[in-house]
Amino acid sequence: MKQPESPETVSRRGAVAVVVKQQRFLVVRRSRHVVAPRAFCFPGGGIEPGETDRQALIREMREELGVTVRAERHLWSSVTPWNVHLSWWQAGLSDDQIPIPEPAEVESVHWYTLVEMRELPGLLKSNHQFLDAIERGEVRLQ
Repeated sequence: MKQPESPETVSRRGAVAVVVKQQRFLVVRRSRHVVAPRAFCFPGGGIEPGETDRQALIREMREELGVTVRAERHLWSSVTPWNVHLSWWQAGLSDDQIPIPEPAEVESVHWYTLVEMRELPGLLKSNHQFLDAIERGEVRLQ
């Protein structure tokens, strides 16, 4: 697990949901109206003051995709080149819930294999690093 930088160097914190079904990852394409417009990435977002990683993850998934997830277990931590500390969580999504993008934040929703994700144009660097950690065996999904 990559060790986060000291709190003095971390400007923001975010929670990332890793939802896997039938060996496919839930991936979103960001809207044109947010940071890193139209980039592909795992869903998630910023952690607000007084909020835990788990609470932020559940809130962000409800706001961005209209679903309620179970934050099952912490998988990994990383710090982006922009000093954003990311907390990666395996999240469960029941089969009866269909993610519906909130257009101001998410353009579209997809299910991709690890190989397919690698080929996506504009996949965020932090997401490539997470996929690298899976391939190195640092992250184990259930």
